[in-house]
This record gives sequence, structure tokens and C-alpha cells, in this order.
Amino acid sequence: MKRILVPTDFSEQAGYAMDLACQIANKSNIELVALHVLDHTGLFDFSAGSSSYPLMGNPAGLELDQNFLELLYNNAEEKCKNFLKPYENKSLKITQKIKIGSAFHYITEEIEDNNTNLVIMGSKGASGFEEVLIGSNTEKVVRHAKCPVLTVKTKVNLKEVKNIVFATDFHEEGAQVADELKKLQEVFHAKLHLVRVNTPNNFETNRRIMEHVDSFISENKISNYSVNIYNEKVEEDGIIFFAQDINADLIALATHGRSGLLHLLSGSIAEDVVNHAQRPVWTFRQKH
Repeated sequence: MKRILVPTDFSEQAGYAMDLACQIANKSNIELVALHVLDHTGLFDFSAGSSSYPLMGNPAGLELDQNFLELLYNNAEEKCKNFLKPYENKSLKITQKIKIGSAFHYITEEIEDNNTNLVIMGSKGASGFEEVLIGSNTEKVVRHAKCPVLTVKTKVNLKEVKNIVFATDFHEEGAQVADELKKLQEVFHAKLHLVRVNTPNNFETNRRIMEHVDSFISENKISNYSVNIYNEKVEEDGIIFFAQDINADLIALATHGRSGLLHLLSGSIAEDVVNHAQRPVWTFRQKH
């Protein structure tokens, strides 16, 4: 691992993400990138003044006053310096970046153009009506990122993460997912608890499940693990409840990265778990 991206809005949760990234970076020579995006949503200036600054992705005719934009940028720059001040004397290589435009666009660009190995993001979660309508930047990144994404809601001590739940049906997870999972396990020096959540709508016999589990373990040379089958009505609940039952420190999932109508119809277990679990959640987009 050479590069970790930490998108930040300077919130408490973003601070937790930065703190964990610094703990991981302290173990080796890893570059950290703290990215703040002045998201233009809601910041449009509908006036017809001559001093303006067009933003990428703006609908036609919507521009921001340049003086106002500079004020926003300078304010963000000062906040970013204050945000990073606690880490100045820790021999860490931290790059500060401030962009103006779509937060999701610039996070994605940073991942794809600069060989980012891991994204660590703070998340407040969402539920009910807000979850259905809004769809946070965190959810979008989880769905589309081409590298693993680790979301945190509370302070995480690297040394205290000893048990990681990896939930899957063991049907589609290939070598790439397994390789990233083993890297995660190595970072935390943790035990993997492999779990298949059996639900009424997605039921398999124990014998059949164990055939898939044994293949996954042997083909990918998984070590330091336990194998578990957990029965619950809904997969998301089963993953969260199992993690609670064994007092796991982190949940890991692969996501299929569906979008559009297919995403609306099928939903995403990974995004639901990110929203509702209080534990850190690591996700990696399964490639097809």
C-alpha cells in the first residue's frame, strides 16, 4: 500500500477517518492525501454580475461570483490547515488538496488518476426517507470506487482491531477480492470470521455452503479464520447482528457496484450495512 485518500468535510467523522489513516501510514511509508471539495451544490449565484467563475458540471447560465468563490476557497484552505495541524509533527507525508465542483467527481478522479490504494471516509449514516432520497457521497464512492473503501463513524484504534467479519455467499468473490481482503487482514493483524448469512429468500444447505467456503479458502490461501453460517430474515441484519454477537471490530464486504435502475430494484447490501452499522465497514467493488 502506497497511497491513502481521506476525503474530508472537517466533520468529527472525517477526523476519525484521518486519525485512522495516520495510524496506518505510521506503519510504513504511505502517502496520505487529504481532499476537501467545495461542492457547488447549493452555491450557485443567479445574479448577472460580470465577475463570475464557471464551474465544471454547472447547468447553463449558473455561475458563482469569483470574489465569493475566492472567499470560500481561502476559508477552506484555513480549515484544512487546522484540520491537519495535529499531524504535523508525526513524520507523515500528507498532501492537502482543495477542489471546487462535484465531490463525487473529484474523489473518483483522485482514485483513478493517482493510483490510490485505499479510501478512508467518515460517515454519519442515513436511514428511512433520507437514505432513499439523498444517497450520500459516501454511498456513491462505495458503489463505484476502483479501490477498497473503509468507512468509519467513531474513533478507531488500529491496535484494537483484532476480529474482522467478512460476509459473502462465496459464489462470486474472486482472487482480486481475496487479495485485497488479505491486505486488510495484514494491516490490522486480525482474524477473519467468514460468514454466510442464510435467509429464506436466499437459502442453501450447510453442505452446499461449505463446498463454496472450502473452495474460497483453498483457492485463495486464506489463513487465521473461522467459518460461520448465520440464519436471519434479511442479509443486512444478519451481517450486523453476527458482528455484534462476536463483538467484531470491523465488517468487510464485496459490492457489485450496480447503478441506475438495477441498483434501485436490487438495492445494495454493502451500502445498507455502511449506513446502519456502527462498526467500521470495508468494501471493495467486485469486478465483472
